[in-house]
Amino acid sequence: MIQHLSFEYEVYTSSDQLSKEDAFLLQQARSITAQSYAPYSKFHVGAAALLTNGEIITGTNQENASYPVAICAERVLLSALSSRFPGAAVTTMAISFHNQKNNKSRHPISPCGMCRQALVEHQFHFGQTIRLILSGQEGEVYLIKDASSLLPLGFSAEDMQ
Repeated sequence: MIQHLSFEYEVYTSSDQLSKEDAFLLQQARSITAQSYAPYSKFHVGAAALLTNGEIITGTNQENASYPVAICAERVLLSALSSRFPGAAVTTMAISFHNQKNNKSRHPISPCGMCRQALVEHQFHFGQTIRLILSGQEGEVYLIKDASSLLPLGFSAEDMQ
């Protein structure tokens, strides 16, 4: 038997089409890319999240000469969140990038596999879905209503029970 997996997402031609709140959060993600530490890949990623308590928190990718030690912007953000605002959950996360090698960042990027897993775990922990806003420094924007859509057939705490 063949099964088929798919998900829906919204596509906007620019951030001008987003709600005021979503456009502001995306601008925060775009701006914070300048603070990332990416001396090796020159691929700067920023994430900004709106929390259930109304706060906004940001994170950037942090590279390391020992590549496995590097950490993505999304997981930096989630780690900072657990220390700064314990008990608060992410409702919406915007993710953007700046590719310093070719100065092209006009298309959305998506979280890596480890970040997808971390986002799904955060959702499970708080019982709160995370909306994702994905974009470069300009151009198209994707809006995904549930981060778990990016991890079909994902492993979760429910599998361990």
